[in-house]
Amino acid sequence: MPELPEVETVRFGLQEFMPTQKVISATCDWPKSLAISEALMASKLIGATVQSVQRRGKLIIMPLSSGYSILIHLKMTGQLVYRPKSGRGFGGGHPNASLVDKLPDKSTRVIMELTRGTLFFNDQRKFGWVKLEPSDGLYQNNAFLKKLGPEPLEDSYTFEQFGSALKKRSKTSIKAALLDQTVLAGVGNIYADESLFMARIHPLTKVGDVSAVKLKRLFNAVREVMSLSISLGGSSDRNYVDAKGNKGSYLKFAQVFRKEGSACPNCGHKIIKIRAAGRGTHICPHCQKVPKLAG
Repeated sequence: MPELPEVETVRFGLQEFMPTQKVISATCDWPKSLAISEALMASKLIGATVQSVQRRGKLIIMPLSSGYSILIHLKMTGQLVYRPKSGRGFGGGHPNASLVDKLPDKSTRVIMELTRGTLFFNDQRKFGWVKLEPSDGLYQNNAFLKKLGPEPLEDSYTFEQFGSALKKRSKTSIKAALLDQTVLAGVGNIYADESLFMARIHPLTKVGDVSAVKLKRLFNAVREVMSLSISLGGSSDRNYVDAKGNKGSYLKFAQVFRKEGSACPNCGHKIIKIRAAGRGTHICPHCQKVPKLAG
């Protein structure tokens, strides 16, 4: 599943092309991929103009002139491919041949005809979705959005908020807490591993056993790692590319993620892979000491 930096790079590219385009039609070959009733589609989607492209956590949001918003979740294998009537298009998402081959193809779930081109939503595994909901009160009323924690890169996000949210999960492992989207929006496996390494915290450490000094270090690490990844176009963790089809380059600079067997850049010890929070987890066993109470 994409993490915040990957979705942000796709959002950034879509923002260049989508605003001011009117929706002419929308069709699908898999009902769950376009979870919009025909009546709502006719009254609030068709004929409406895209005003902007936003992101909240891992969700792409496009407010429309009709007072409704298109919500798109790419899940694990989703793609958004824009083909203009003239000129060069782009593809963002799972990097298979659908990004550049003729569309629609067998993975195409939703086709949205626009004023100046066509937006294809492709999804091999059929977990992603496109929905339509009222823009007014969207962030308060949508079941998915209202549970999301703060955005880690917002200027208004503070260490005090970070610490307060974590303290409520004092008996949870620090990695599980970081992956909890109600604590922090958009953090996934890659960035949890990298942030914990930078903060010198073992991922199995209980939140309540992490010192205030290390928590502050972790807060700064999360923001630093995510900012770096966005500047490099996302991680392209075998799956994601940016909105113009360019693979992200962050993983080339990752310090521990998928580096098992390599030397730690700090101490030279071998990086290993363990299991934490139900996920494959990469650590330096010398820099990230095993917590005393860990199993």
